[in-house]
Amino acid sequence: MHTIHVNGAVHSVNDDENLLDFLRDTLHITSMKNGCGEGACGACMVLIDGKAMRACLYTLAKVDGKKILTVEGLSEEEKEIYARAFAEAGAVQCGFCIPGMVISAKALLDKQPNPTTQEIKAALRGNICRCTGYVKIEKAIAMAATVLRGEMMIPSSDPHSGIGVNINRVDAHEKTLGTGQYVDDLHVEGMLYGAVLRTKTARAYIKQIDISAALALPGVEAVLTAKDVPGQRHWGFIFKDWPALIAEGEETRYIGDALAIVAAKTKRIAREALHLIQVDYEEREPVVTPADALAPEAHQIHEKGNLLSTTKVRRGNPEEALSRSAHVVTHRYTTPATEHAFLEPESALAVPGEDGLLTVYVSTQSVYKDQQGIMAILGLPAEKVRVISKLVGGGFGGKEDLSVQHHAALLAYKTGKPVKLTLTRQESIYVHPKRHAMEVELTTGCDDDGKITAMIARITADTGAYASLGPAVLERACTHVGGPYHVPNVDITGLCVYTNNPPAGAFRGFGVPQSCFACEGNLDLLAEKTGLSPWEIRYRNALEPGMTNATGQIADEGTAIKETLLAVREVYESHPYAGIACALKNTGIGVGKPDVGRVKLQVKGGKVRILTSAACIGQGLATIVGQIVSEVTGLSLDNLELVAPDTSETPDSGTTTASRQTLFTGEAARQAAIALVQGLKSASLEELDGREFFGEYHGVTDPLESPKPHPVNHVAFSYATHVVLLDDQGKVTKVVAAHDVGRAINPKAIEGQVEGAVAMGLGYALREDFPLKQGVPQVKFGTLGLFRSTDMPEVETLLIEKNPSPLAFGAKGVGEIATIPVAPAVASAYFRFDKQLRFSLPLKGTAYDKGRK
Repeated sequence: MHTIHVNGAVHSVNDDENLLDFLRDTLHITSMKNGCGEGACGACMVLIDGKAMRACLYTLAKVDGKKILTVEGLSEEEKEIYARAFAEAGAVQCGFCIPGMVISAKALLDKQPNPTTQEIKAALRGNICRCTGYVKIEKAIAMAATVLRGEMMIPSSDPHSGIGVNINRVDAHEKTLGTGQYVDDLHVEGMLYGAVLRTKTARAYIKQIDISAALALPGVEAVLTAKDVPGQRHWGFIFKDWPALIAEGEETRYIGDALAIVAAKTKRIAREALHLIQVDYEEREPVVTPADALAPEAHQIHEKGNLLSTTKVRRGNPEEALSRSAHVVTHRYTTPATEHAFLEPESALAVPGEDGLLTVYVSTQSVYKDQQGIMAILGLPAEKVRVISKLVGGGFGGKEDLSVQHHAALLAYKTGKPVKLTLTRQESIYVHPKRHAMEVELTTGCDDDGKITAMIARITADTGAYASLGPAVLERACTHVGGPYHVPNVDITGLCVYTNNPPAGAFRGFGVPQSCFACEGNLDLLAEKTGLSPWEIRYRNALEPGMTNATGQIADEGTAIKETLLAVREVYESHPYAGIACALKNTGIGVGKPDVGRVKLQVKGGKVRILTSAACIGQGLATIVGQIVSEVTGLSLDNLELVAPDTSETPDSGTTTASRQTLFTGEAARQAAIALVQGLKSASLEELDGREFFGEYHGVTDPLESPKPHPVNHVAFSYATHVVLLDDQGKVTKVVAAHDVGRAINPKAIEGQVEGAVAMGLGYALREDFPLKQGVPQVKFGTLGLFRSTDMPEVETLLIEKNPSPLAFGAKGVGEIATIPVAPAVASAYFRFDKQLRFSLPLKGTAYDKGRK
């Protein structure tokens, strides 16, 4: 018998079990989250006798008689102070880590009411945030400390709620206190738990799957294999090449492939059942490099061959231009696969209802894409599959593909009971697509004045076992390898190659971090040859309105790359170890693909409900859309309510990807709001009750292969220049990020996006890797190399607003671009620091390289 004290209540428990599981699954106290299950992320932080500890590392026996406090147990005054401080500081993005941050803050402030910045950083060392870069979390804790000492009151938010104002996020309160629901927080009466049996090796021939022993285990309600899929077994965004379950007589293609799925009355029974499934298989040698995959004798992973797609861009005569160039450099750059490391592991809850309706609660970047995939696999029409998004604990592109949704839906469909399926962190690392590992061989030429004359690029992307969004990622790497510069002659070839590695797909930057690393590296080398400074050679080549980029698109009047360069010139030129890099990133899918934003405004009960399926994955879209509607209508945010994405109610506004939602859904919201204003001219809000007003924006673009001399491949581009400063020991002390954002709808939210992206970019540059052995990841969450609070330098964000476009009041995407120039700017700084050339990520021989000599 164990006596457990939780938030002042006493619980007597006979059996020993994991403390986190007990709190969440038995007591249904869900503010603390299961982010990793290995004590690395801190999302499950609780106070145990006043000390901040990770609940996932404790059993009930270890806490017998001890006092446990979660965010739910804070005093009402403390809750209000932390909630307001985190909201006012802009410290909340996806929110999954925030309750754990609050617990670490309380542990610190109870002992040190007036902490220094370094003490706050140290207190957060055990908590990982993938969204914010910690900057505003530290500010929030300092603010809370001041209020708790009685030295200040948190200021009230600006009453104006239109655009250009630092409005607090509408979901900050519920995320800070853990009252907002993520999928794994949900519990339904009679709910079963799902689990997935996966292959033991990246490539194996599956002879037989025997599920009889698992089916006989008491508590098991279903064990399903490929033959139980009622609809189309293969799915995928671009190519339907990814099987929901591998069948007998087929080969597995990567370590995450599913062989069988189980539904049982408890998580423990479901996991136990997996061990009872007998698989007779023959292990085969995996193909683990693009070079091996493209060899003539290579095993063909898919029937169509190992070359998934080819991208070509050619303009002018680059060979002739290079022959006449004063300086030419050629180098080969390599970048690794990278794990998204969103804090919330994938989770789905599928609930059967009346008339055959299946409702699936998900954490996703597109409820409609999920619906389409589930419908196809189950063989059901759209009206029988409803997908609702709960809060999303980070995505960064990693929650676009199906991961658990289809398996939970299939189990619920077959059992007729609710089924929740949540991946462990290690499963998540194995299963979902990563950032593409790429090799870029790049030749860049310039004249005596440092003006770029030509560029020839050969890019090879390892897209892993399945297509996912690989062809589109490769295409973006190719179209952006010329950077934000005028490049008159180009010849770019990209190859997207299947291997038996984990799939690669969308990841913040969508192929551009890889090609930007090469583009900017070559520019630094040309600067050396010409005698120009790295700043000067970039300024001389930077696009101006009316000039053409590498694909021939004419830069519009909102182009402000030169303005970002001017904004950082002084800091760059005044520091001995400063590195610099520039970037551009498209807003919207573009390249001739359908791309639509949709918003419906519904007047109900004196409020305006904003309906859109656009997913908020931490970027604050709900607040941004609300601000746009408020600006047009004059209504305050108190009169507005954003409805969660729901295929039965919210219109399809496309996937949260390609830095598109602020512009596309924002413009749709503006159009809907204009229609509402027309309605308000002849009636009051109360009189309009029940009326709906619709807004839609279509981004019309030209395909990449367009014969036009100056195609419009994308509706807009964002631009940025980053400067990275090193100290005398080679540590990053500051990052200055100048961003052309078009129009800043919410400057505080943009700063948070930039700070988080910088943290991600620093990890990519200096520590993050994804080593594989025979296609199997050799990492766990704690060894990914993610930046922690104590690693983060100062980040200064400079916002450049120059865009006459009326679309979404001129706003352009910032979610992706802010991570793109970080790695090349870091490499540039180290080149000035020690004159060593580094052509691979993560950079070797730096103060952050554990293996350096």
